[in-house]
Amino acid sequence: MNNFELYNPVNYVFGQGQIAKLSTLIKAPKILLVYGGGSIFKNGVYDQVKAALPGVEVVEFGGVEPNPLYETLMKAVHIIRPQNISFILAVGGGSVIDGVKFISAAVKFAGDPIEILEKRILFKDPTQVVPFGVVLTLPATGSEMNSGAVVSIAKTQEKLTLGGSALHPQFSIVDPAVIISLPKRQLQNGVVDAFMHVMEQYLTYNHQALLQDRLAESILQTLIEIGPQVAENPSDYHLASNFCWCTTMALNGLIQKGTPSDWATHMIGHELTALYGIDHARTLAIIAPQLYMIMFDQKKDKLVQYGQRIWQLKGSPETIAKEAIDKTVAFFHQMGMKTKLSENTDQTISETANIIVTRFQKRGWSALGEKQEVTLEKIKTIIESAY
Repeated sequence: MNNFELYNPVNYVFGQGQIAKLSTLIKAPKILLVYGGGSIFKNGVYDQVKAALPGVEVVEFGGVEPNPLYETLMKAVHIIRPQNISFILAVGGGSVIDGVKFISAAVKFAGDPIEILEKRILFKDPTQVVPFGVVLTLPATGSEMNSGAVVSIAKTQEKLTLGGSALHPQFSIVDPAVIISLPKRQLQNGVVDAFMHVMEQYLTYNHQALLQDRLAESILQTLIEIGPQVAENPSDYHLASNFCWCTTMALNGLIQKGTPSDWATHMIGHELTALYGIDHARTLAIIAPQLYMIMFDQKKDKLVQYGQRIWQLKGSPETIAKEAIDKTVAFFHQMGMKTKLSENTDQTISETANIIVTRFQKRGWSALGEKQEVTLEKIKTIIESAY
């Protein structure tokens, strides 16, 4: 097991009726309330939030996109600065939360805020960011309990990351009952997104972090068990609560401690979203199986463990490893994913592969993955194979 530090200061408030606790969690006299497309007005969350904040001056900022745009978020930054707003409340899913993390970092940033994304700046000093909290409405990304974020830039069609320990939410309220109003597609995406968050941290190589593997496998097994059901019946609180806890545990930092991690699938997938607007989870379902095949020799031992423990496969190591990939694809299909790029965009193979490889070259990303073995040549092959 590798050396690690575990730091997670988020006050995680879980369960029905917990939005009412906002009155005790927020001490600021004036806040910026940030949300997305307006679903919080339909599902009753907005009314619950406002009812829980008597005496607090609330400035509202809506319209944060499903893949939050730098250009949009900067409008919120320009609201906070002149009004001396001292707290931000993100009410929404991962996109809104990620957007708020950028806003929090950009308000006090001394340079050009675009550099936060272009230089992947990490924020570690809590005095240099605006504190924020979360009311989660769409479980998927784990952003409610981690310090990372992904933001898109419309001008360049890029999707880039930021983070740092100072960008943990002060608190996150997670009421599983709110998912009842979510479209089936969003629920499917949430299951696959969480599944792939675990896989990026788990499916690497054997590293003797035994407990971390078992924790990761328990999340995978739970998502496989409840994923198809929760997408069909989100009103079942038993299913909804387990789903929400899985999505948080998948990326709150715990299962990654002491272990290597990959994230190459995410890096490639971000480009497909930025270029073609494909849902994030669906880009992961497109890229992951091809990456596992191209990197088969490097991931074979872990694929065997995954196949045996998650899918109860038997046979030779080679057979188990390959069947494990097939089982993963079948699960993605069960969750409504289309796992070929040609099913999601009309763009040509060479055009997509060349654009992405060129972008990685310009950023200085010569290789990705847990051992930096996913070279640009292999990335090109993965994308071409994904068609």
